[in-house]
Amino acid sequence: MEEIPPLVASAQALARQLGFPLTREEAEPGRASASLPDTGRFLAMLAAGCGADQTGGGRIGELGTGAGIGASWIASAMPADCVLITAERDERLAVAARQLFAGDPRIEVIAGDALEAMSSRAPFDLVFADSGIRDGTDFAKLVGLLRLGGRIVMDDVTPQRILPPDSPLRSQDTKRELFGGEPRLVSTEVVLPDLRNSLLVGTRMR
Repeated sequence: MEEIPPLVASAQALARQLGFPLTREEAEPGRASASLPDTGRFLAMLAAGCGADQTGGGRIGELGTGAGIGASWIASAMPADCVLITAERDERLAVAARQLFAGDPRIEVIAGDALEAMSSRAPFDLVFADSGIRDGTDFAKLVGLLRLGGRIVMDDVTPQRILPPDSPLRSQDTKRELFGGEPRLVSTEVVLPDLRNSLLVGTRMR
């Protein structure tokens, strides 16, 4: 369970080289950080089934490549006939990730607006929304890029039971509101083994 795929280890080394935070604790306020190992394992589990119920392979999208750690977990588990499109606004990070994945023709790294890049490549079996989408209109567009039965995952959620009593997230949590308010999704929260982080996961049902 604790084994790290070689590609993920390479991405973690790249993150250190680039000064990209590996944890939320390392990141400055408002700055992105890498996908946690337990998030990566969850993504790998979903990616392993990509396109299993269709011919011609499946398609996975990631919004926010970062240093390529989340994409590495996905690519390490997805079937040979599945493709991964990952987009990153930061040109420096996109170039570094493109070099990291240069040996795998299944992976396309795009430098630019993630939602715009995904829109021309739908439908997706799985979308990992790791780019900070908090707007209801953008989230609705993103859900619209999923095929029926496709899944969307968002990380960096704090389980409610460990929130401080005065946390504003107890009364208003944009991420949970996006998932709970989207009628095309059936969704749930998955608490990770560290009990300090959780994921929101939704499946498009119509």
